[in-house]
Amino acid sequence: MRIVMTASEAVPFSKTGGLADVVGVLPQAIARLGHEVAVILPRYRMTSVSELHIAIHSLTIPLGRKLHFPMVLEGPRQDGVRSFFVEYPHYFDREALYGTPQGDYPDNAERFALFSRAVVETAKILFVPDLLHCHDWQSALVPVLLNTVYAGDPAFRKTGTLFTIHNLGYQGLFPPNTLENIGLGWELFTVEGLEFYGKVNFLKGGLVYSDYINTVSRKYAQEIQTDEYGFGLQGVLRQRSAVLTGILNGVDYTQWDPATDSFLVAHYTPEDLKGKRACKKDLLEQFHLPAKDLKRPLVGIVSRFTVQKGADLIAEVADVLTQEDFYLVALGTGDAEYEALFKRLAEQYPKKMAVRIAYDNALAHKIEGGADMFLMPSRYEPCGLNQIYSLKYGTVPIVRATGGLDDTVEPWDPASGAGTGFKFSEYSGQALLDTLRKALAAYQDRAAWQRLMRNGMARDHSWEASAREYVALYQKIVGMKRAAAT
Repeated sequence: MRIVMTASEAVPFSKTGGLADVVGVLPQAIARLGHEVAVILPRYRMTSVSELHIAIHSLTIPLGRKLHFPMVLEGPRQDGVRSFFVEYPHYFDREALYGTPQGDYPDNAERFALFSRAVVETAKILFVPDLLHCHDWQSALVPVLLNTVYAGDPAFRKTGTLFTIHNLGYQGLFPPNTLENIGLGWELFTVEGLEFYGKVNFLKGGLVYSDYINTVSRKYAQEIQTDEYGFGLQGVLRQRSAVLTGILNGVDYTQWDPATDSFLVAHYTPEDLKGKRACKKDLLEQFHLPAKDLKRPLVGIVSRFTVQKGADLIAEVADVLTQEDFYLVALGTGDAEYEALFKRLAEQYPKKMAVRIAYDNALAHKIEGGADMFLMPSRYEPCGLNQIYSLKYGTVPIVRATGGLDDTVEPWDPASGAGTGFKFSEYSGQALLDTLRKALAAYQDRAAWQRLMRNGMARDHSWEASAREYVALYQKIVGMKRAAAT
């Protein structure tokens, strides 16, 4: 098959979050299974790529009453994947991808409408695909365009579309007159189209017009059809439930493996866990905590300090947590009130708790390698990656049973020796506290704890497994499309 994948960011070229990690690795995993893959991205000021050459000198893109003329550049192939970049400095040569600390760029609708049209034109000229795989709201207009502006174009008669939701909370909401500004007709401003409580909703367009929809875990695919997690789109998702599925994200074990991780002071494997003790000592020293008492359990957090990530639950029981016998190290940034909470705890309990308000990749690896447990009490979590890293590192996850956290962590059963971690369902500080206490009690049985560690380290959440699921879904969509076209 020929697959075009498109998104607003991908490592190693540009990144603000987990979307970039997925789009940076999934195409290569699919290519290794024998398929032709191309990725189309915007070229931002931050885009890091060498040896660019011109693939298309000029596209003609109408937006409203204006014509725009972006260029398309091609970078070097990476593991068999072609990479194209939409070059249009007026929209993309900016300090950040989506906005400033003061808010989103006011012309984001026009920026990503131009990008979506450029994706379709680039695919038509350079790489007509069997399937177009679009990620999140920034590329959600691609299936809309294929079903409206390009509906009669024979080039795409047999091209299927897959739209992947990475986080339903981000939808691309804009005023009604946006339709005129981006060159789409008012007939799309209906409940059955892009209208959403009086606004234009780009993500809704992807949900309505794609041949198939998926999200990044099986549990999240179920949750987003409920009032609690649907962000107002649960009705649309329930209507399309027959073509909605979940495929769990994979992780890149070339970067996240305690046997080879260059950020760790010592390596270890399920067969030889001794190096984890050295990693724990190093982690305590990194956070200036007393490294003499290595028998005391060490809990790690790498997170955005926000309500989505469960920071409010930690705040709810913070003063009780401080009375428990464990170390806590936290790394991240987020809402000012939760940053202040972690700072206060570190100041009041400098021999037990420490925080680093930063994004620090090396320290994130050290936390995975050195902590005994990893805490992720998320309100919702489409997939989550850190709990999967934690499994590989023998760092037992303590999670709330939501989304990908529920799919990837199996509750520990000391009687049978089965399970990989601890989880709770009720969204409350007390449930978090009770579950943490269970984990701390289980830690005291060293033989059983090592069994628990090894259970998690044996799990395979590589991209190869996820890529095979995606290829099977691609084949299903392409088969449906070809059958409909005959």
